[in-house]
Amino acid sequence: MNVLRSGVYAAAGTAARLLAALLVVKLVASFAGPAGVGRLGQFISLMSLLAVFAGGGIGSAVVKYVAEYRDDDARLSRLLAAALWYALIASCAMGLVTWSFSARIATWLLGDAGYAGLVRVLAVAQLGVAVVNYILAVVNGFMDVRRLALIQVVGSILAMLVALVLSRWLHLYGALLSLVLGQVLWLVIGLPAWWRSPYFSRGMLRMRFDREMTGRLAAFSTMTLTSALVPPLVNIAVRDDLAARFGWEQVGYWQAVTRVSDAYLLFIVTAINIHYLPRLAAAKARAPLVAALREAWRYLLPAVALVAAVIYLMRDVVTRVLFSGDFVAANALYAPQLVGDVLKVASFVLAYLMLAKAMTRLFIVSELVFAATYFLLVHAFTAQFGLIGAMYAFAANYAVYLLFNLVVARRYLGTL
Repeated sequence: MNVLRSGVYAAAGTAARLLAALLVVKLVASFAGPAGVGRLGQFISLMSLLAVFAGGGIGSAVVKYVAEYRDDDARLSRLLAAALWYALIASCAMGLVTWSFSARIATWLLGDAGYAGLVRVLAVAQLGVAVVNYILAVVNGFMDVRRLALIQVVGSILAMLVALVLSRWLHLYGALLSLVLGQVLWLVIGLPAWWRSPYFSRGMLRMRFDREMTGRLAAFSTMTLTSALVPPLVNIAVRDDLAARFGWEQVGYWQAVTRVSDAYLLFIVTAINIHYLPRLAAAKARAPLVAALREAWRYLLPAVALVAAVIYLMRDVVTRVLFSGDFVAANALYAPQLVGDVLKVASFVLAYLMLAKAMTRLFIVSELVFAATYFLLVHAFTAQFGLIGAMYAFAANYAVYLLFNLVVARRYLGTL
């Protein structure tokens, strides 16, 4: 299946997820204004952190090794048994920790201990989130993009219905609660869709500790955990820094623009995950790797540049439709953010080569270094330029990250 056909299915699933996410943002903007959207970003970062921990950070590892072992039943069975065991143990541990510190987490992130009950619901939900992530990873590993899109579309529709009901009943609290329950509701469609797939077997539901496979998953998960955990943690630190210097209303403007970027980039990142990660993982020679990277740049870079240009030209309409007229001050922040988005996609295509080929140490070091430089650049640029300096920092950091990945890719391909 080529990138265009994969892109159509990926776009359908991603569009559904995007609509569900934007619906909650719109509801929160209506209930709580810019300050509420700023705090929504904190809660979403917490959910992202826990979702990764809940599955032990092995989602990408399962995709990679299922793509490699799909024709080796014995090794595939061992891998999936170990993966399910690993994910469920991790989700139980993370849920227990989150429950135990729920009041402190609510006070730290949301500024109100009254949200501790919401954090406890999130803690319990981690078991369901882990199972959902496991199913999606297996389906993705088999490159079954149609079934993956079906799960995403129907799951997102259920999540939107829950968001509408709970927000009308519980307002802001209900909108946040719907984010948690919406994740777990994907099981309603995910399990039946997986059971009916031609590659499903009951052995995929067995849990078993396997030293070799667990070691492979653990080694790979360090990269996934780093890439998934570092950005939310850095964004939390950036929000706290911006809030201390400019106030939560200004953070809301920054958060609004970054949410728009996250929304449309979700299509691009999903295409990379679904189409390119399994392809890069399965490729052993230089020629198919180079072909995959060139194809990615040929299709993805013009696409992201075009969408970024459209968003910039329609930024006032985008802001008013997705948020409200109270967010009009955010329009001045779009230009450098959108330039950074293009640089981000260009660098991600190359960075996935490190992920697919398990360059563990280099990947982790690069993630930590560029996360630190982003925070430092935000602090320095905002001191010089004000709030828009955070967007300048975003673009500058990804420009350097792109150069770094070009060097890494060139050296790796030169060794083949």
